[in-house]
Amino acid sequence: MTDPTRPDQTPALSPDETREIVATAAALADAARAETLPRFRAAGLGVDNKATAGFDPVTEADRAAEAAMRRALSERRPGDGIIGEEMAGVAGRSGLVWVLDPIDGTRAFVIGAPTWGTLIALCDGQPEAGGRPLYGLIDQPHTGERWAGGLGQASLAAPGGESRLGTRPVEALAEARLCTTFPEVGSAAEQTAFARVAAEVRLTRYGLDCYAYGLLASGHVDLVIEAGLAPYDICAPIAVIEAAGGIVTDWQGGPAQGGGKVLAAANAGLHAAALRLLSEE
Repeated sequence: MTDPTRPDQTPALSPDETREIVATAAALADAARAETLPRFRAAGLGVDNKATAGFDPVTEADRAAEAAMRRALSERRPGDGIIGEEMAGVAGRSGLVWVLDPIDGTRAFVIGAPTWGTLIALCDGQPEAGGRPLYGLIDQPHTGERWAGGLGQASLAAPGGESRLGTRPVEALAEARLCTTFPEVGSAAEQTAFARVAAEVRLTRYGLDCYAYGLLASGHVDLVIEAGLAPYDICAPIAVIEAAGGIVTDWQGGPAQGGGKVLAAANAGLHAAALRLLSEE
């Protein structure tokens, strides 16, 4: 689906560079898997709290996976910029920026739930300055699932084989399946807005982190609504969902790659219906 918030969706990449980007993203995902998978459900996992109030966990697996991906980028594409959750940004020289989340869903990782994933995206600039996701991966090492979208890719590679991505055609909210990570969503006003949508859909589920975006791209979930996101939380899902035929915007219908409040929908009809409810005063 063409996203109206992205009028120019044809990156100036040669076929050789496109192949190199796809191969590099796969290499990054493999490097992260080598660090996360042996530590998942392992005894004695080191967990620290990044928050001054509350609990925002980071594990040795988060840090090791991001470090491994950065090492791979320094070898394969040293001119590109990098934004990551756990380490300082790299400016780069090429104008292309890799956006990395080594473990999206660290809370799930800590409790042994397989709904976390590694998010890898390549943007044509800094996402908070309007850079668009060109290509993205959602990788779940424990289940062996890897969603890829952008640059001509729209696929799910899984133990049972590879399949083409495609969102569900349901356009009525009454038939829709909705996901969000936290029941409280965000601020009180954001919770109220989310509740308006949840009251209209058939089914609402919580706590799936980035796995919900993969399910949306595969045609199992219809809406994902979140608040308080960072670019590394959403750039890869944007690329995957758009490649599958969906649409991702903020709660006002604008670009979402900078994070904040995000609405991902299987199709334009559902997106419009949910957006009306989210934007009500």
